[in-house]
Amino acid sequence: MTILEAIDARHSVRAYRDQPIGKEIRGQLDRFTEACNQESGLHIRICYDDPQGFDSRLAHYGHFRNVRNYIILAGKKGPDFDFLCGYYGEKIVLFAQQNGLNTCWAALTFSRKKVRKLIPEGETLNMVIALGYGETQGNSRKSKTAAEVTAGECSGDWFRKGVEAALKAPTAVNQQKFEFSLKDQEPYVRVKGLGSCTKVDLGIAAYHFEAASGRKVKH
Repeated sequence: MTILEAIDARHSVRAYRDQPIGKEIRGQLDRFTEACNQESGLHIRICYDDPQGFDSRLAHYGHFRNVRNYIILAGKKGPDFDFLCGYYGEKIVLFAQQNGLNTCWAALTFSRKKVRKLIPEGETLNMVIALGYGETQGNSRKSKTAAEVTAGECSGDWFRKGVEAALKAPTAVNQQKFEFSLKDQEPYVRVKGLGSCTKVDLGIAAYHFEAASGRKVKH
């Protein structure tokens, strides 16, 4: 599965089968995650076979079921912390999708108290991502149009492909509060409007754009 196929195939999944993630795939995920940490300066880690992370009223309210594996987005707080968590979290999400796994971003609907105990002192917890073999592959959602998330004169096939991929990115409550533009043929993305987790969403959308366009986007 290519990265673009993973972007198309990936949907949020909240209910998981009672199937453990095998040793080989765990190793691939852990190595990929460590490479992301080295590049970003974050301290992302994956917890396996641990139902405690989503054992809470909020998780049940959010219809999460049988979540036994999850990705913890954490690290030392910096000016780009939320953006980086979104960018590299989604990079891992799509790698997981390419390896036959399903995921769901969770900002509130998990046991924050239990997960915090796994975070070293001096680090900040951002979000977690449910991980495993889904009961289904999830469902597509409504999306804004490219015109609604671009500003000014935006031309070029590469730019169009990038924006189309960004529109498939998961965002908090499907808000899609981002806007892409071109300046001297350099792509930019910014938060547009108010909403929750907008900087994390910005990082997720930026990664989708770059994966599809092959161009680095500034923010």
